[in-house]
Amino acid sequence: MQPTNNKLSFRVIAIRSTIMVGISVLVGVLSKYAGFTDSKQILATSIFALIISATLLFWNFRLAIAFIGMAIILAGNVITLEQFINSAELDIILFLVGMMTLVGVLKDLGLFSWIIQSVIKMKKMNGYLFIVIVMFMSALMASLVDEVTSIVFMLALIFQVCDTLKIKPTSFVIISVVATNIGSSGTMLGNPIGILIGTKAGFSFIDFMITAFPIMSISLLGALGIVMLWYKKDIQLFTERLEIKRSMLIGLGPLIEIPYKKGLVILGLAITLIALHHFLEQKLGVHKNTLLIVAPLAISGVLMIWKNERARHYVESEVEWWTLLFFMMLFAVAGSLEKTGVTQEVAQNFVSHFGNNPIVLTPVILFITAAGSAFVDNIVFVAAFIPIIKEIGEPILWWALLFGGCFGGNITLIGSTANIVALGMIEKRYHKHITFFEWFRFGILIGVITCIIACCAILLIIMVGQP
Repeated sequence: MQPTNNKLSFRVIAIRSTIMVGISVLVGVLSKYAGFTDSKQILATSIFALIISATLLFWNFRLAIAFIGMAIILAGNVITLEQFINSAELDIILFLVGMMTLVGVLKDLGLFSWIIQSVIKMKKMNGYLFIVIVMFMSALMASLVDEVTSIVFMLALIFQVCDTLKIKPTSFVIISVVATNIGSSGTMLGNPIGILIGTKAGFSFIDFMITAFPIMSISLLGALGIVMLWYKKDIQLFTERLEIKRSMLIGLGPLIEIPYKKGLVILGLAITLIALHHFLEQKLGVHKNTLLIVAPLAISGVLMIWKNERARHYVESEVEWWTLLFFMMLFAVAGSLEKTGVTQEVAQNFVSHFGNNPIVLTPVILFITAAGSAFVDNIVFVAAFIPIIKEIGEPILWWALLFGGCFGGNITLIGSTANIVALGMIEKRYHKHITFFEWFRFGILIGVITCIIACCAILLIIMVGQP
């Protein structure tokens, strides 16, 4: 993902627009030579390329360009309005609306502030323990709530501690973001691609806990080892400054009493209902994943009645409508590729080049997705690969897609939403800009190693499962 300055010069806008349109036209021409003779296939492929280019060149205008692209597809009769509605993944959008509303209530109830306070008042703190806490809290919060909420509250903790110790927060910010992206792969809740893959593959919350969460945990431990070595000097400086503060009888920050119990109970109830959705669906005889979507909506509805004076705020301010609308357009455009038969032909070509052996396809899909997600919104690559994996028909490949999309986000500073949010927060507070290569030289190491760990784990599952 790429933050784009709203005050771009006319020359820059003209150049980027030319590149974006040029890429779209070039993809359309190449698709014709690749065997897509139907005009609808060429148009759908060109518009998809246009939206991918927009996420890279015009981040702030990506929704506007997606609207225009979708209008062209509908006007060109590539898909019908009914097909558009079916492809827009409204079930996933509703799930995210429910979760975002729920998170807004939890913020008001002080749950996340209580978590921060619990860390600050620890008496046996040192640099290494702080890193362990930051990484595991970032990963766990991302997997239980979502990556954006996790990074916002973790950075509040990091800023408070670093300001008290008078040390630069940059290293600790990067560490927290890395752990957040890794943790977001652990459940269906941490990243939009998790719920997208879960619903498309038919995976339940328990399936994620059995397969994804252990692989995420092992990858996090690998990342922790790298962090301890890479940022050794920063960790030692943290310990030294903390000892000085302790000698002056100064803690890591002011402590206040926060009534956290209501928020904790609500979060526990939500996670429990989501975790049991598959069991309850079987008992009630409802369609698979129905209660997965219903649970956050129902809980959010009850909370909005309870907090009726804040209900409008939760829906208008806490729900990221801009992002959700972009997802809807993207899903619909990706659906047009499927409706016109583009993805079926791509899947056949993919299999003809790499075969259908999951041992070969796992690293190919994982690393292609990771490389793409380092520079372009991971939801774009996941949406493009989903029809291909459905055509191949190997369930294990869904996990390769998940980890490639999540772990690839660590490679560059524009690789995920959590990265963008963190960059904005540190620039606003300290007027400090993290350079591309300052992030990249560490991110590429973390990204490659965690992808290798995930790939090896998936291959082990494949080999153990084979007779």
